[in-house]
Amino acid sequence: MASAVRPHIQFGVDVLRPVYNFEPQFKVTMLTREDWTKATGTPAVKGLTWYTDGSKMREENGAGVYGQSVGRRLSLSLGRYATVFQEEIYAILACAHEVQSQNRPERYVSIGSDSLAALKDLKAVEMSPLVYQCQRALNDIAIRQVVGLFWVLCECESLASFRHAYLDSSFL
Repeated sequence: MASAVRPHIQFGVDVLRPVYNFEPQFKVTMLTREDWTKATGTPAVKGLTWYTDGSKMREENGAGVYGQSVGRRLSLSLGRYATVFQEEIYAILACAHEVQSQNRPERYVSIGSDSLAALKDLKAVEMSPLVYQCQRALNDIAIRQVVGLFWVLCECESLASFRHAYLDSSFL
């Protein structure tokens, strides 16, 4: 009996030999939920401000990027088999590529993500090839600009309006 075709097996996997980066050139800030709810702990966001998010819509997975400072929105379809973690990393990677392609003169770039797991892995020394690719892209833009990533509480007004206005209505 012939086995059924499994499209998710055709994709590359992110479980390859780990890679190492001992010198990330960007800063990651992760506040606690309590810091966010007190409103005294909101991160110092400077320069170009971007928000990233992974999403599952209509049985498809994807990633969204919103450049609040420049009014730029991107969405990426990642098919049916991407994990939530991969969606979040791809969103940050797409954001880094977009910042690099725009070549804007601002000195600071702030990127918000609601994924603590993605931000923790981007700070790590040992990582998967996908996370390493994202870290390298962030390091590339950090050559010209000061890059800071920060955790965004899911209920944050900017992220909530991004999700409502863009991801929920026109994503995928």
